[in-house]
Amino acid sequence: MMSALSFLTILGRARRPDERTLRWFPIVGVAIGIVLAGTYWGSHQLWAPIVAGIIVVAIDLTLTGALHLDGLADTADGVLPHIDRRRRLAVMAEPDVGTFAIAAVFVVLAARWGLFVDPDIEPVALIAIWSTSRTIIATIPALVPYARTEGLVTPFLAGSSKWLGLWIVPAAATLIVLEGWRGVGAVVAAVTVAAALVILARRRLGGFTGDVLGAVVMLSETAALLALAIQP
Repeated sequence: MMSALSFLTILGRARRPDERTLRWFPIVGVAIGIVLAGTYWGSHQLWAPIVAGIIVVAIDLTLTGALHLDGLADTADGVLPHIDRRRRLAVMAEPDVGTFAIAAVFVVLAARWGLFVDPDIEPVALIAIWSTSRTIIATIPALVPYARTEGLVTPFLAGSSKWLGLWIVPAAATLIVLEGWRGVGAVVAAVTVAAALVILARRRLGGFTGDVLGAVVMLSETAALLALAIQP
């Protein structure tokens, strides 16, 4: 568990990931979600919604070390431009960011801030959504090939299993109990957006990368929050 915690957050000492690391991703997602849920509830008690939204986004980025946001930026620069496959992977490995990265980061962060401004989100729903996003990325390596010969996620790829996807069941049940049909929509939106991104990455990169997994986290969470925000 500690290797998953140190990989997905800034907490704990640095530990080398191994084949057991992915098993703990859903649980670490729950832990991150609990912190975010408490931050969301507390900030809306103390500040105006516009400030509360900023605080929740900031805490999420701080707690995760902006790891997933960085993945979103690199993925946008890699899969969206019209360049050949070899160049795509090279671009994603470069430290610089391009126009696609800037646009993707701006849109996603703005959307998340706008959603967290809403004081009516059930805080427990955040726990379920953050666990779902980590469950999805723990399952992807069992279903899609790795696009690189070696990379940051190589040490724990062997630990992926499609059965890890069963962690979505309790998360989905929680969302359905809390939000009814919106909860169903949130789960469907998260999985659909994740699948669409992975399919795009498979076509343009030959598979997934660590950056793609980070982008999946950011986009699946945002999609789920958007589904919860649908007006009756």
